Amino acid sequence: MPEYIPAKFCAGCGYPIILMTLGRILEQKQLSKKAVMGLDIGCSLLAINALPINIFHTHHGRVTPTMLGFKRARPDSLCFGLTGDGGAYAIGWQSLFHSALRDEPITVIVVNNTVYAMTGGQTAPTTLPGQKTDTNPNGYDGATFFGPESLRHITHKDAYLARTAANNPKDIATYIEKAIATQSAGHFSLVEILSFCPTNWKTVGKATMDYVENLKKVYKVGEI
Repeated sequence: MPEYIPAKFCAGCGYPIILMTLGRILEQKQLSKKAVMGLDIGCSLLAINALPINIFHTHHGRVTPTMLGFKRARPDSLCFGLTGDGGAYAIGWQSLFHSALRDEPITVIVVNNTVYAMTGGQTAPTTLPGQKTDTNPNGYDGATFFGPESLRHITHKDAYLARTAANNPKDIATYIEKAIATQSAGHFSLVEILSFCPTNWKTVGKATMDYVENLKKVYKVGEI
């Protein structure tokens, strides 16, 4: 396991924390050789060489069906899909919804920064009411979307769904470990992580941390 993640992400991004946490889990549990991770289009694609495991790019919104196809072909593998909130809850929602409904034994990690970050900070399904984005400069006036809560209504009782934040690596590790155990037991799992995006939030330092804490007031963290 490398001691650092290659600096391809913006300064202050939460992805390196998430990837380092996942990498340490795989190393400690000696799972790296069987782990495979698909990357959705977006900031997640920058993780292509972040970990010493098999990683590949997929099409936008199609990381979930790609990984379930891999899992069916190689059921002995440990399959992860890494995606943003747009890839998961907008263009990829149909695939994610039905994979959860069928209880496909894969693990999806959704990095929720409330915007389409790679393309400049446009409004996403998880954008908060009143939040200013490139496409809603005066503030978003629509509803926001709660992915794990929506999936809970249709998933198998043993499927695992949880949400935490990038400023809590301990909970990230706990929830990902439980998600891996759930996949190994033959069930679907998803962990949503509220992540920093100071570039598009236009925040620095403490303001970024405060932003995440405000997100937690809307997106309740914990197992769902």
